[in-house]
Amino acid sequence: MLVIASFADSILSFRGDLLKAMQQQGKEVHIAAPDFSLEQKKALIELGITPHVYALQRTGLNPIKDAASVWSLFRLIRNLQPQQTLAYTIKPVIYGALAASLAGVKNVYSMITGLGYVFTQQNTAKQKVLHFLVSLLYKSGLACSKGVFFQNPDDRKLFVEQGLVPEHKTKLINGSGINLSRFPQLNLPAVDDQQPEIHFLLIARLLKDKGVEEYAAAAALLKKQGHCAVFHLAGWIDDNPSAIAQADLDTWIANDLVKFHGRVEDVAGLIAQCHVYVLPSYREGTPRTVLEAMSCGRAIVTTDAPGCRETVNDGNNGFLVQPQSAESLTKALIRYFELPELIEQQAAISRQYAEQRYDVNLVNQQILQFMDGES
Repeated sequence: MLVIASFADSILSFRGDLLKAMQQQGKEVHIAAPDFSLEQKKALIELGITPHVYALQRTGLNPIKDAASVWSLFRLIRNLQPQQTLAYTIKPVIYGALAASLAGVKNVYSMITGLGYVFTQQNTAKQKVLHFLVSLLYKSGLACSKGVFFQNPDDRKLFVEQGLVPEHKTKLINGSGINLSRFPQLNLPAVDDQQPEIHFLLIARLLKDKGVEEYAAAAALLKKQGHCAVFHLAGWIDDNPSAIAQADLDTWIANDLVKFHGRVEDVAGLIAQCHVYVLPSYREGTPRTVLEAMSCGRAIVTTDAPGCRETVNDGNNGFLVQPQSAESLTKALIRYFELPELIEQQAAISRQYAEQRYDVNLVNQQILQFMDGES
């Protein structure tokens, strides 16, 4: 079994349970990524998983470099001759499926974990051309796939309606699932009903598409209205075209709008400090950090957008807000100052939803059964 990824840093945290489930089936598991560190390689090898490096430029479309990615993957797959491949994120899905097909692999599977800025931003001629090109590439890659996993019904519907993949090839799953024991239900910080200080949290790559700007704007509005709110923000700025400016982050920190934690390893430890988890994203596959917060027992405020809306039953375990609307987000967050008891009530329901819908063992079972030809 060869799993093809684009970002080595997230393999064990996002796919570790799936890789172990594959091993428990008796599969010899290999994983390919472009950027392994020595520590990451060592951790995988200790688990009995063989890492491989291939060439990949994660962002942008460069015909020469992208052709080099296909060639690099083709050589690796031809040498390994895996019985199955599974690729996730955009470039591994497209180039991994093409390379696997060229190398003669029959059981090629792909996982659409989110559509990113190419699909969320089509305002300019350049963005529309990019969307057209990426759609063509997706169609070519998915034509080589035996099965395609989608993490929300909106993404599946979009791909089917645009003719990128036939519906009979698709399988809908509840995200990547969450390890309930790794993210146990955590006690909530105390809340003073008379003068509540409420801590909000957003963990994400610092992209406009994640709603980071709306989060900071809501912090400013609540502060202006005199509410005692602490807006925690964790993440990092990368080379994604949708990344926020460093100057904007510096301004938010200087104006005490956000308490910035940078990139964090102990996600559960940070969730333990907050009352409500917030993700104002424009579109997701299924947001991993929301599942982690639900598993830890936290109310969720997220957008009524693909991938996000599936995690919240509005008014029960949190609130859904309009995408790209700081005003809508602010109104939802104010509810917790008006009715602090909602924090505990919604937190309990979030944990129940995590147990019932997003247990990683159930999700992995669905993935492996589909790949083995079961419904």
